Amino acid sequence: MDFSEPDHIRQLRATLQRFIDKEMPRSAAAAWDRDNHFPREVFQRLGQLGVMGLTVPEEHGGAGRNIVATMVVIEELSRRSLAVSVPYIMSACYAGMNLVECATPEQQQRLLPRVADGSLMFAYGWTEPDVGADLASVKTRAERRGDQVVVNGAKRFCSGASICDYIYALVRTGPESARHKNLSLVLIPPDTPGVTITPIESMGMKGAATTDVLFDDVTIPFTDVMGGEAGWNNGWSMLMGAGLDVEKLEVAAIGVGVARAALQDAWSYVYERRQFGQPIASHQSIQHKLAEMKTQLHAATLVLYQAAWLADNHRPCSVETSMAKLFATEAARAIALEAQTILGAYGYVKDFDTERHVRDALLLPIIGGSSAIQRGNIFRWSKTTI
Repeated sequence: MDFSEPDHIRQLRATLQRFIDKEMPRSAAAAWDRDNHFPREVFQRLGQLGVMGLTVPEEHGGAGRNIVATMVVIEELSRRSLAVSVPYIMSACYAGMNLVECATPEQQQRLLPRVADGSLMFAYGWTEPDVGADLASVKTRAERRGDQVVVNGAKRFCSGASICDYIYALVRTGPESARHKNLSLVLIPPDTPGVTITPIESMGMKGAATTDVLFDDVTIPFTDVMGGEAGWNNGWSMLMGAGLDVEKLEVAAIGVGVARAALQDAWSYVYERRQFGQPIASHQSIQHKLAEMKTQLHAATLVLYQAAWLADNHRPCSVETSMAKLFATEAARAIALEAQTILGAYGYVKDFDTERHVRDALLLPIIGGSSAIQRGNIFRWSKTTI
């Protein structure tokens, strides 16, 4: 049983780290966070590395499906800034994976090359003001009128809606009583007449700002129904296939990246900070904190990449992805908060990245299915007691 990273993954990490050092310095990341800014020019240069194509088949300009490598990209980018890693997810994962698994051949031919070159992003329009985990209860409606579809409703916590190319919206296309049997997924450009986007101020995850979105008689062509005729009233099966399992891994990978950054900063700080004539690293209490943080990070990394390997190989992984999402995000929160404790007052001020790591980490157990949801999934889907 070999847990070492293969050469191509080590080379990918090294390439990303060089890119981050050059294009995403700490000062820039701090500014993106402060201004809630998406650095589109940096994102475009990231696309030139070819990493957007890690979920796109070669015939559409990509490198072929590689979920493990995709998680490595998310992790490395998240170590520096969610203002780049979240848009990466919106492109490679939200757009790329859903198009590969659910789109018609025409939709794939039209859109997948844009994923591969980094010029296409989806924002998930799933959650609504009264709908969180129970996605089958969505109230946003879509009515088919010949070769057009008219959408009315509202979405909440639609992160990245103001920077995306399409809002990938879950809509009801029949009576509410049927629940799972009359849902569809549609692609709505955010500049379509009738779309209103309102920013929601939040603590963290700056750059791909979360928003409220209203749809008022928004008209789109039927060709922008995911899956075309076969996709109409079939959104639930597509949602379960392409969306949720890998989304859990994406958030777990963010968690591992944020946790690694927080731990590295704390580790450096304890050798720089001197009290009573010696670095605080000499105190056993500090050593024990760092040892616990490193152990949590190591475990989170293992559970993430084992689940990603299962997904890569098309093996059943719903329990494992839930465990990865639960453990990695809870570990990220614990590590970031402990790093803040180690830095003391410096961990609370915006001059230090630790303050941002805390704000970002606090979100991760909530998004992509909360920790409570994951615990329920793990119990419900497990076939044995061990």
